[in-house]
Amino acid sequence: MACVVIGAIITGMLSVVSGTPGEVHHIGFTVVSRVTWGLRGGLFPVALRTFTSIWWFGIQSYWGGMAVALILGGLSPSFKHMYNPIPESSHITIQNLIGVIIWYILYIPLVLVPPERLQRPFVISSIAFGATLIGLLAWAVPTAGGGGPLFHTQNTAPSTSYSMMLGITSILSAWGAGTIGQSDWVRYSQRRYYPMLSQLVAAPLMITLCALVGVVVTSSSYQILGTLYWSPIELLGAIQEHYNSSPGVRAAVIFAGIGCTCAQLSINVLLNSVSTGMDMAGLWPKYINIRRGAYLLAAFGLASNPWQILASATTFLSVISFLGVFTAPMTGLLLADYLVVRRHRVKIPDLYNGTPSSIYWFWHGIHWRAVVAFLVSVWVFWPGFIMTMKDPKADNGWVKLFNISFLVGLGLGFVIYLAICVVSPPPHYKEGDPYLDDDLYCKNVSAVAPTDGVEDGKHDENVTVVPVA
Repeated sequence: MACVVIGAIITGMLSVVSGTPGEVHHIGFTVVSRVTWGLRGGLFPVALRTFTSIWWFGIQSYWGGMAVALILGGLSPSFKHMYNPIPESSHITIQNLIGVIIWYILYIPLVLVPPERLQRPFVISSIAFGATLIGLLAWAVPTAGGGGPLFHTQNTAPSTSYSMMLGITSILSAWGAGTIGQSDWVRYSQRRYYPMLSQLVAAPLMITLCALVGVVVTSSSYQILGTLYWSPIELLGAIQEHYNSSPGVRAAVIFAGIGCTCAQLSINVLLNSVSTGMDMAGLWPKYINIRRGAYLLAAFGLASNPWQILASATTFLSVISFLGVFTAPMTGLLLADYLVVRRHRVKIPDLYNGTPSSIYWFWHGIHWRAVVAFLVSVWVFWPGFIMTMKDPKADNGWVKLFNISFLVGLGLGFVIYLAICVVSPPPHYKEGDPYLDDDLYCKNVSAVAPTDGVEDGKHDENVTVVPVA
């Protein structure tokens, strides 16, 4: 649990500092990337985050499909035991495949709804999932007569410090893509520091509480069922089997399955679809708006075969570490450039000036310092990744370095970029304002966030950008 607490706190801190450009200058991640990478080079981190979101969307969608299958199994036990014609090597059953299809049918209409109108439904969703966790906890601990055997297990890890770093990295890798894109959300804040309460307190607290409940329920249920279930969805299915699908248990499983389904819908619509839709709209604004980007994400997420990724814990952790190899150095670059090199200075007009006269044009629109720092920070993890893919049981220095890629990569990206900038400072890095002058740039900004093309591909008419004289 110490790893979870530390990882959650670091996640909250990264959310605050990564979201500072959006909070101060009211610009999203797509535009923030241009400051560090250049007007053309800024497309690379946006494309990279889109790639990362595809994998996460696929995984979350598959979990959502499993939750739907759980509901159907509670409604009809015969569905749970129906013949499965799909080969076992595919790592997906006909029940879960049907669940995924139904989950997608539920998801697609939600993309049509502007995000600001989903606040109440998603609050209800959070309450439903919270009730599911409390219900599992209320069943597991009294039935097992305590917290279960995992709390009395001796530590057999050869290195406690490395195990701690590995646990912290797992938390950071899981939330890394979400922290680097905080500017997409906090840019709508009406006052500075308003988002900090949720970033520094609420998010780490929820991460820690969910993990704590998960560990306690897993340990207690192991004593009851004799099998370790780390997924609440799989655990609920096992509970139904343990009690021979009694009516009361089936009802509880159905309600719990609804809570899990709503949670996965909320996560994918807000955390993945909207932000990735913004990214895709930034990559191809002529053809893609946020809604179309969300639909493309849904298609790519399904094509990523998430059931293969979740087939084993080793594969899942390897994929998470692989994604952290890229997102961590990218985060380190952004923080070093914005916080230390430029000291919050951003020249807003030049971020929208796609000509060599922009101070962010650098070399043909690409900032070579960011490219070099990123490549140097990333290559050290590739040997370990390749060895892990060839032999999941491989255990050497390269593999261990790869397993803690987020922690190391974050520091490498930060330090290497600063070192390059000390030797060769970026041109015009002292130009710009440390904050956005709303009276100069924006007028008639409504309290409601602009749609950004969610509904019709056009910007909200309530926002008027005033050009600099």
